[in-house]
Amino acid sequence: MLSNKQFGNGPRAVLVHGFTQTHETWLDVIDPLKEKFEVIAIDAPNHGDSCDISLNLESGARAIGEVGGNATYIGYSLGGRFCLTLALAEPQKVSRLVLISTTAGIEDKELRLERIKSDEELARRIEQIGVSQFVDEWLSQPLFAGLNAETNQRTVRIKNTAIGLSSSLRLCGAGRQQPTWSRLKELTMPVLVIAGAKDEKYRGLAERLVSEIGSNATLEIIENSGHTPHLEQPQFFNELLSDFLSKYLAT
Repeated sequence: MLSNKQFGNGPRAVLVHGFTQTHETWLDVIDPLKEKFEVIAIDAPNHGDSCDISLNLESGARAIGEVGGNATYIGYSLGGRFCLTLALAEPQKVSRLVLISTTAGIEDKELRLERIKSDEELARRIEQIGVSQFVDEWLSQPLFAGLNAETNQRTVRIKNTAIGLSSSLRLCGAGRQQPTWSRLKELTMPVLVIAGAKDEKYRGLAERLVSEIGSNATLEIIENSGHTPHLEQPQFFNELLSDFLSKYLAT
């Protein structure tokens, strides 16, 4: 079973982090949530204390559902892809869905193959230089320009292992994800889609996700934020999440 930590009591909310993170990425989100909710923060496959559990996106999503059971699922980036995959495969478990800076996949086959190739190069890079140096290189991308030494959670990220992170890229990279855009209308639960205003690529993907899902989806674009709104604008993010979840406390 995937490693996880549980906090608080009430309706259940499950948190799934992104690539190079662990459940600890959510600690500032958990603090306000645990006052009203039972919060389960999972170490995703190939990460943290689940680093030796190597699963692809589909089997990883099922494993997350086994830990979380019936709940609201909240996923960031890679975690969002896990949660979306679970919501399509086992919708009875997902009462509400929150997708942060994520995608329903790359539709063009050639682009998927290119992504698989580039992810393999990254996996080899991790194995060559180790986690600490790789994390520094990873965080230097323009995608994370909104983070600084206080907010980038480097000390959390370097707790991961080279084997785990390289396995994640090889098994769960975006090139390995089968695109599910055509299935998004199957989602009937309330869905909140969040992206940072400065994250042009994922802002566009967020807009498309909401359009494809339909009237049960809500779009929130967080100003002065890039790819990691929960780290760049934590107070606003937490208020947004709490408001969305509290709407459904009686359901």
